[in-house]
Amino acid sequence: MKKNMQVLPGKKVHGTPRAFYDDYTSQLRLSEYMLVLLPHEELRNRVLQVRKDFYETYQATSALGAKVHLTLASFTQLEMLEERIVNRLKTVAMGYHPFKVELKDYGSFPSHTLFINVTTKEPVQNLVREIKTSQRLMKLDNEHKPYFIDDPHIHIARKLLPWQYEKGWLEYSHRHFTGRFIADSMLLLKRRAGDKSWQIAQRFEFMNLPVSTKQGELFV
Repeated sequence: MKKNMQVLPGKKVHGTPRAFYDDYTSQLRLSEYMLVLLPHEELRNRVLQVRKDFYETYQATSALGAKVHLTLASFTQLEMLEERIVNRLKTVAMGYHPFKVELKDYGSFPSHTLFINVTTKEPVQNLVREIKTSQRLMKLDNEHKPYFIDDPHIHIARKLLPWQYEKGWLEYSHRHFTGRFIADSMLLLKRRAGDKSWQIAQRFEFMNLPVSTKQGELFV
């Protein structure tokens, strides 16, 4: 019977240098990715206060913990493709323009989610359409397809119980909220499968340059 193989630093794995082996196996790791717009700090704090109030009234734990952002897309992919995805998204951002995001009052997805409405949906949806041109790079397999937002919003609480949703929406459908921010960049967030916290993988500035995103496909 073979003994369990132990690999020591500097040793070889099946004749392969350890450093190369570690690098190769790390490339095969899966990570979750999320592409988002980030409001300015003052607006983020206001949304956090709304979430805190909702939690204290309706004991909805999903209102706590999550960062305040506007999701554009999410996907799971091998880390070995991250550089190609980053290069493609960089090309998209270079050709896109900064734009204003207006927030007003509350909306819901019956019967599980409450959110703050985005009233300036068109520039967000246009940006998502540009991002979709990279979806073949973001698709891991048929069970892990990328998700693209079609109704932009900033969530307050998700996965609500029926009573939390019904009572919460009855109240918040009559509440008011206004806010705005300039989206001058988008962030690619990343966490390895099994991790809880997200890290910033890349920031892409909107530069409004005459860059053809079709040309960018030549480099992916």
